[in-house]
Parts: sequence; structure tokens; C-alpha cells
Amino acid sequence: MNKIRFKTQMTGKALPYLVLSLIGVAFVVPLLWMVFASLDANANLALKLPEQITLNNFKEIVTSPDNQRAFLNGILLSLGQSVLVVIVAGLAAYPLSRYQLRYKSPFMYLILFATCLPITAVMVPVYQLFVYLNLQDSFIGTMVFLTSASLPYAIWMMKNFMDSVPLELEEAAWVDGCSIWKAFRVIVAPLMLPGIFTVGIFTFAGSWGNFFVPFILIQSPEKLPASVSIYQFFGSYGLVEYGKLAAFSFLYTMPAVLLYMLGQRYMSEGFNFHGAAKG
Repeated sequence: MNKIRFKTQMTGKALPYLVLSLIGVAFVVPLLWMVFASLDANANLALKLPEQITLNNFKEIVTSPDNQRAFLNGILLSLGQSVLVVIVAGLAAYPLSRYQLRYKSPFMYLILFATCLPITAVMVPVYQLFVYLNLQDSFIGTMVFLTSASLPYAIWMMKNFMDSVPLELEEAAWVDGCSIWKAFRVIVAPLMLPGIFTVGIFTFAGSWGNFFVPFILIQSPEKLPASVSIYQFFGSYGLVEYGKLAAFSFLYTMPAVLLYMLGQRYMSEGFNFHGAAKG
């Protein structure tokens, strides 16, 4: 009886690790294919070591003016959206965090509901609105729409981060003569760097990998970001340039990875304000 119970306990402990291992393999195998295929002149769908390592795939991707323009468009679109989202979400979250508003709870529930709304559900009316306002094929208009679509989630996160900053620190700054705006800029914002980087990285990653919105709202090839232009490697009759596709995909992942590495120090710091609020 004890042996059966012991085996059951061991199985129960090993099962989560087995499931996690299978999930890890499901993610690692495509990444390995991307690395190997990007270095293979005769790459295909098979996961195999390249017979002869070559950098020609990367060279053709990097030296192509169309690819350079696509990456630049993607960086400008994603970075511009991230900056706008952080600024607007921070300003919107401040009164929700600091003031006792009459309709704050219903408004927060509305924001929470908006975070669950799929962007594909509103693309038809948004496209009609863009046509009506003559914003179709507008790079700035697409950035503004992506910003507005990311605001509910960003405001919700920013408000929670701002709640962790003690109000006593702002009150002490007000006593010293700081205005509300200066206290927000000098006291609250520096203490919210983990939250700011978290919101900015999530927003950048979401925009960087967004294919549907730029594909619908932008028609000019010279304005398309890398998330859309990656489909140039899928030719007619099922022909795919796997080597170039893998090299493009490898380079395509770098901005989000580098941004996460740069912001990881701030994201992992967390908050420890209790000592600052004492005395």
C-alpha cells in the first residue's frame, strides 16, 4: 500500500515536469530550425545541421533596401507607439490611482473589458473610419490606432504599478513646494521605472509582431513594416525561400530580445518603498 502511494506521489510530482518539458521542446524545435536553416544554403522544412555553413542568407537580407526599409518602418511604428502608450497611460493612470473619483470602479471595469476585446472584431468599422477620415495608408494614423488599442491594458498595468508608490512621498514633495506635475515627474515616474519598462516592452513586442493591423490599414509597399514584409518569401505554387525566411526571422526577433535585455534590470527590481516612507 505504501509503495503504491509512493509511486502515485512520484508520478504526481513528475507529471508537471514532463508537461513542461514537452512544452519546452515544442518551442525549442522551431528555434533550432530557424538557426540551422538561416545558415544553410539549401534549407528546407527538415530540422538538420547545414552541410556547409554560409552567411549568404543574412547578407542578402541585410543588403536588401526593401528589407532595410521594412525593419526601419517596424522600429519606428513600434517604438513610436510604445512612447505614446507609456505617456498617455501614465497620465491616465495618475488620477485613477491618486483621486477618489465617483465613477472610478465602473471605469476600471470598462478598461478591464476593453483589454479582452479582440482587435479583429473592430477592424471593419476602423477601416471604414480610416477611409472616411482619409487616413487610409497613413503611417501616423496606424500608429495612433495601435496606441489606442494598447491603452486599456497599459492603463490597467500602470495604475497597479502607481498604487505601489506611497502617497506620502508626493505629499512631502508638495510641502517642499513641488507642483502636482513636478511631483509626478520627479518622484512618481522614477520610482515607476519597472512599470514603465514593463508596459513599454509589452507594447513594443505586441506592435512589432502585429501583422493584421498594418496589413489592413497600410497599402503602400514602402510603408509596410517587417511583420508584413516577411511574407515576401512565400512565393507562388508553394515555393518558399526557407533560408532567407529563417535569416529574416532571426533578425526579426532581435529588437524585442535586445529591448527585453536592456529593460530586464529595471523590470526585476520590483518595489521597496516602505523604508522611504518611514520617518
